[in-house]
Amino acid sequence: MMADINTDRPLSQLPLIQITPLLKRLWPEPVKSKVTADEIALAISHIFTNQLSAVQTGALLTALHFTGWDRRADVIAKCAAVMRDAAAPVDKEALLRVIRLRGRREGSYKGGFCDIVGTGGDDHSTFNISTTSSIIASSLLLLAKHGNRAATSKSGSADLLTSMKPTPPNLQAVTAATIARVAERSRYAFLFAPMFHPGMGYVAAVRRELGWRTIFNLLGPLSNPLEAVIEARVVGVARKDLGPAFAEALRLGGARKAMIVCGQEELDEISCAGPTLCWRLVDTPNPDYRGPASSTGEGGDNDDDDETSDEDSPLPTITTVQHFELTPADFGLPAHPLSDVSPGKMPDENAAILSRILQNKLPRDDPILHFVLMNTAALFVISGICDAESSSMGPNDNGKVITDFGPGGGRWKEGVRRARWAVESGRAWESWQEFVAVSNSFTNE
Repeated sequence: MMADINTDRPLSQLPLIQITPLLKRLWPEPVKSKVTADEIALAISHIFTNQLSAVQTGALLTALHFTGWDRRADVIAKCAAVMRDAAAPVDKEALLRVIRLRGRREGSYKGGFCDIVGTGGDDHSTFNISTTSSIIASSLLLLAKHGNRAATSKSGSADLLTSMKPTPPNLQAVTAATIARVAERSRYAFLFAPMFHPGMGYVAAVRRELGWRTIFNLLGPLSNPLEAVIEARVVGVARKDLGPAFAEALRLGGARKAMIVCGQEELDEISCAGPTLCWRLVDTPNPDYRGPASSTGEGGDNDDDDETSDEDSPLPTITTVQHFELTPADFGLPAHPLSDVSPGKMPDENAAILSRILQNKLPRDDPILHFVLMNTAALFVISGICDAESSSMGPNDNGKVITDFGPGGGRWKEGVRRARWAVESGRAWESWQEFVAVSNSFTNE
């Protein structure tokens, strides 16, 4: 029986909480009623402890949807935080040790965990791009890919991976208790959402019966249970108006390396067919910064660049949101219509395509491969690894860094060069096999 991690009391025995006063203020004019993001997040948190009735849960999700408040940056940020707080707790110190031991520092990448994920719901039925890109990216980065089964498509990320041949990974073996041990032996880890967010089970039936997308469709990409050690991420959104809200939600949550993307066709990936709208979090000099703290006593110099003369002083940099567009040409690749990369296939068919990509069995000019390379390149750029002025990835790396800067100041072509190397060197396939072996070495804990 599931228990509240704060009280050890079975969740089925916790008393129901009435949020009727909030519901009355939330509909129809939450601004006039001075509803706050904190109030909404508190109400959402009660769902994870099974303390809201199905009726009140449905009313809350409906009111948020039709007032548009589930698409406000502050609401998204606060609700994502309480969802992460309700997740099964991971050993942060153990994961930091993994970063120190296994993280590959290069350029401005510090070796931390990364993620690439989309909201889904774009109705384009494209191939599983972010999942494939996450595996390829793990050739050079530590990857903690957060995902689930299909909600709006035929083939979700978990459906895809469990259909891989000859041996699929054991996704249920990757848990809060085992994730650090998995990461010690594999640069790639897939975090199957139900294993980390058991409280979501209490809202599943309500979401199915409502029949429309709710705030939980937006929170998933921002609820990686390894948030405390995530260094960089790329998040795809299926609506252009969500881009600024997601970018601001990440900034409010303390993220410093991230990019939100939305294809011009309302696609939750970087589009291979045309322009992609991008919102990138970047650190810029803080004009109010007053310089480093002076040393006191006999402690010597202070080496912490983020400290100033007192606790209330401004930090040396501030995180801002930069908006720009990317096209396939910025990656040095041709455009392809979405019809060429939208097979609409079932998980086993997509798994066969994924296997061919990872084993370098697709032609170099294959449209799906180009689509994957663009999105992998974006994560490489955002991680900072493409900032390196030299390259020594491994065998068959010619070491010739492509130094051209594109929109948003990114070396997008260098990202593609690195992504191609990961596939063509065999490193991406090795990374996948490593995860399969490691996940199957654990019994379900």
